[in-house]
Amino acid sequence: MQVRDKVVVVTGGAEGIGAALARRFHAEGAKAVAVADRNVAGAEATAEAIGGRGFACDVGNEADIVKLADTVEAEMGPIALFCSNAGIGDFGGDPDDATSSPNEQWQRGWQVNLMAHVYAARACLPKMTERGGGYFLNTVSAAGLLNQIGNAVYGVTKHAAVGFAENLAITHADRGIKVSILCPQAVDTSMLRAAGHGSQNVDGVISPDALADHVVKALAEETFLILPHEQVRGYIKRKGDDYERWIAGMARLRGKLKAGEV
Repeated sequence: MQVRDKVVVVTGGAEGIGAALARRFHAEGAKAVAVADRNVAGAEATAEAIGGRGFACDVGNEADIVKLADTVEAEMGPIALFCSNAGIGDFGGDPDDATSSPNEQWQRGWQVNLMAHVYAARACLPKMTERGGGYFLNTVSAAGLLNQIGNAVYGVTKHAAVGFAENLAITHADRGIKVSILCPQAVDTSMLRAAGHGSQNVDGVISPDALADHVVKALAEETFLILPHEQVRGYIKRKGDDYERWIAGMARLRGKLKAGEV
């Protein structure tokens, strides 16, 4: 897919990955870029810099996503690419206890890290299929393919997001629907800085703009799995080849992280 002359929606666009994607899509010649975020001032600032439009949207609330999609379709044009990018990673709890995050944090994780993708697809699929196709880019994380040491809610909800994207791609391929999942490790964002040192940055931190370069190339090739950190492909293979060894290795990595050795 080429974004030139297309209408694109980016959630979580006030900063970080979302803002970088919005800037890059504009640079690639998108017809219009809608930038959505709970931080509406941030969304509007990103949009203003690229001649787009900013929208207030809590992606964990289905009504907000429906309103966003309907407004963009009516006022900006047919949505060709919906980037379901918004996500959260701070769920409290004890990193040494996988059960410790409170239920309300688990529920918020499900709503934002999983159900937001469901809501976006549900809002856009009917019109996309009527037009003969459309594209969903879902920001997940390498944690959805591997896991997240010290953050059970994040790792579990990101696994679920991968599963939904696979199902979306399989079920709707014959109606022209394309899907990509963006699965980076560490990206220099406020979420990463708030989380501190952890298993997701052992292979180095990339900038949001560098990540956006990977995304544009992968969309052009219509690649389902986008891996800005190519090392992740090897980790996935090791996991599939010997699950027991992989679990043991992750446990050792957790110990090294806890001891400050990584």
